[in-house]
Amino acid sequence: MGIKGFVEGGIASIIAGCSTHPLDLIKVRMQLQGETQSPNLRPALAFHHPNSTHLPPPQAAARAGPIAVGVKLVQQEGVTALFSGVSATVLRQLLYSTTRMGLYDMLKKKWSDSNTAANLPLSRKIASGLIAGGIGAVVGNPADVAMVRMQADGRLPPGQRRNYKSVVDAISTMAKHEGVTSLWRGSSLTVNRAMLVTASQLASYDQFKEMILEKGVMKDGLGTHVSASFAAGFVAAVASNPVDVIKTRVMNMKVELGAAPPYSGALDCALKTVRAEGPMALYKGFVPTISRQGPFTVVLFVTLEQVRTLLKDF
Repeated sequence: MGIKGFVEGGIASIIAGCSTHPLDLIKVRMQLQGETQSPNLRPALAFHHPNSTHLPPPQAAARAGPIAVGVKLVQQEGVTALFSGVSATVLRQLLYSTTRMGLYDMLKKKWSDSNTAANLPLSRKIASGLIAGGIGAVVGNPADVAMVRMQADGRLPPGQRRNYKSVVDAISTMAKHEGVTSLWRGSSLTVNRAMLVTASQLASYDQFKEMILEKGVMKDGLGTHVSASFAAGFVAAVASNPVDVIKTRVMNMKVELGAAPPYSGALDCALKTVRAEGPMALYKGFVPTISRQGPFTVVLFVTLEQVRTLLKDF
């Protein structure tokens, strides 16, 4: 019975991840906007001129919205660029989401008084989500680092691009040139974010769904699943965006041999980001985050409910 939850969660996560990948890509590009403006980041940029840090053009670019970022991306890199790093997304969903969804399901059933796990107290749902998200993140971190780098590659000058051929190439190249530990770069952030996302997304979906059914607003069906999942997506986006911005920047930083890394850690990255770009920089990419988190969560749970129906006899 326990394995079934992993299979259902894995199938739903891969479908949701692939279908919303372009939105995730735009979110990553927006989170990296304005980063090169900070004088603290010079070591990461091999061809950065010291006098160019205060020029106004990067300031204007930092305000580009998701549509502008998407249009520019397609114009400069082609339509296929919208699916940069999609192989990493598949691997990430396979490792991270399958683990978190399966464990969440398992913990809910373990802590409930009945086999249905319905009407479990919210505190227990949140605890299930925190544990499942943390473990899932550790398992999926190498694919997460590879995905961020592959998605961010096109914004670098041609001479600085990493040009990974696939997620396997990205992971093996990083392990070879930067050490195996680089595959868990930003893992504390990934774990924190995954705990927040899983607890807010899965627990709030269950809670919203139960509320809708209890109050008799709608019957258990597509309308209920879509409404509960969109609300859960919004909650997850608000909770996770600041950690997501820092995670993206730490994972994407370019570490030159013999030079100090641009960020010494998550807190250093957060402080430098806020100092250089203001506190609202932590909500950079929020529109594409909610634009992606909403549809992702809807596709995830609607697919999950359908997969559960299909596999209910197994």
